Amino acid sequence: MAKAAEEAARGSVWLEDKARRRGRKGGQPSGLDRERITEVTVRLLDAEGLDKFSMRRLAGELNVTAMSVYWYVDTKDELLELALDAVFGELSLPDPQARDEDWRDQLRTLAAAYRTQLVRHPWVSPLAGRYLNIGPNALAFSRTVQRVIRRTGLPAHRVTGAISAVFQFVYGYGTIEGHFFARVEDAGMTPDDYFQHTMASVTEAPAAAEVVEEAKDIMAARGGDTVEEMLNRDFTFALDLLIAGIEAMVERG
Repeated sequence: MAKAAEEAARGSVWLEDKARRRGRKGGQPSGLDRERITEVTVRLLDAEGLDKFSMRRLAGELNVTAMSVYWYVDTKDELLELALDAVFGELSLPDPQARDEDWRDQLRTLAAAYRTQLVRHPWVSPLAGRYLNIGPNALAFSRTVQRVIRRTGLPAHRVTGAISAVFQFVYGYGTIEGHFFARVEDAGMTPDDYFQHTMASVTEAPAAAEVVEEAKDIMAARGGDTVEEMLNRDFTFALDLLIAGIEAMVERG
């Protein structure tokens, strides 16, 4: 098992042997570079999803042969690693060293940015646990998260737990939200129309109707005139609960 783990790590595009790639025979394909290939990969993944993505499809979009793409990456996995790190580069990160900024606000900024990323790029969530995530942008995000959580006053042995509580919550919330909007798009409806149609449909099943009826007062108290408002209210309150939990653990010492 140790050998398998070592081989998996070495397979990362971020741990590759640069000399190996420079030593390949043949000239570098004109008009291509890793940045261009990665940019188109992200665009295709956004438009068509992870299941439909292939090196052949990418090569067609770039108007080159598949072998031209392989000059820059050895495998499809390497390319997906590059795409994954590229979207981490879209995140606007707060400065943990800015002492005039509250850690709570910085944590909310990070959580909101990560949620937006997961919703905007639904293919990110299934890839997040598949790779090492040690590209420069992913590492910058991880370092910022770690430094912000350190500012809470939690002892060192509680830092990773706090990070997990907040960002695994965001991961789950953003993943489900992304799936919802994908279904909405496939149905060719607005999120509000889709929600109303779904709620009307599920009540046709007696068991589901019973649960919906029991939750009527909760749904009414939830508030929000649109799906977007409901999602944002739930996310904000859930995050506030987690922040309050961190504050309580700090006070507990």
